[in-house]
Amino acid sequence: MKFSLPDEANGQPCCDCTVRRFSICAALDKTELRELEQLSHHVHFAPRETVFGQEELATSLYNLLEGVMRLYKLLPDGRRQIVGFALPGDFVGLAASPRHGISADAIGPVSVCRFSRTSFARFTEDRPHLLRRINEFAVRELSQAQDQMVLLGRRSAEEKVASFLISWRNRLIQLTGPTKTISLPMSRQDIADFLGLTIETVSRTFTKLERDGVIEIMPGSVCLLDTVRAEALAAA
Repeated sequence: MKFSLPDEANGQPCCDCTVRRFSICAALDKTELRELEQLSHHVHFAPRETVFGQEELATSLYNLLEGVMRLYKLLPDGRRQIVGFALPGDFVGLAASPRHGISADAIGPVSVCRFSRTSFARFTEDRPHLLRRINEFAVRELSQAQDQMVLLGRRSAEEKVASFLISWRNRLIQLTGPTKTISLPMSRQDIADFLGLTIETVSRTFTKLERDGVIEIMPGSVCLLDTVRAEALAAA
C-alpha cells in the first residue's frame, strides 16, 4: 500500500493540500498558507534514501506529504533503535539543539514540504496559533515516547507486537478510515528494532498470533481477525 492522500504532493497550492487537516498547517488561514507556501520546497526521496542524519546540522524542517519515514537512533556499539515511524501529516526534524539527535530515512517513496529552520522560526514568531499547534504535536510525540518506554521495558513479546499493530492501525485509521487490514510497509527487522526484540522473536510472535486466530498474515500487511483479543493484549 502506498501511503498517500489524493492529489497531495505534486506542487499544488498549500490551501488545496489534502494533508493539511492532519498537519501543523491546519492552524493557518488561506493568507497565511500562501505566505508559508513561499517558504516551502517540495522534495522527493527514493526508498531507503536519508532525509536527515543523526548529528547533522538541523537546518531544515519537514512536513511529510506522502509515504512513511523511519526514525531511528544509532547507538555507540552500532546497534539501531527505531524510535518511530512518520506518516503523512507528521512534522519532523524539530531538534532541541543545533544538530539532529536522530536519523530519518524513507521506507518507500517519500514526498515532503521542506522548510528552512530559520525562515520557519521567523514565520511562527507572531503566530501563537501555529505555535500552539506545533506544541500539540510535541506533546503527542512525548506521549508516544512515554508509551514506548513502557513497551520496551514491561511487556512480553506477544504484548509488544499486539500493541504495535493496534497503535499502527489507529494511526492509519486517521488517514484512511476504519479497516481490519493493517498495511505494514516496514520490514520485520524494522519492527524488531522498534520493539527491542530480535527479528526471530518478531517472526515467531506473528506466527503465534496467526495460529491463535488473532491475525492473518498477508503480503505487506496483516488482517485483524480477533480485534478484541488483539486490543486486550495491547492493553495488558
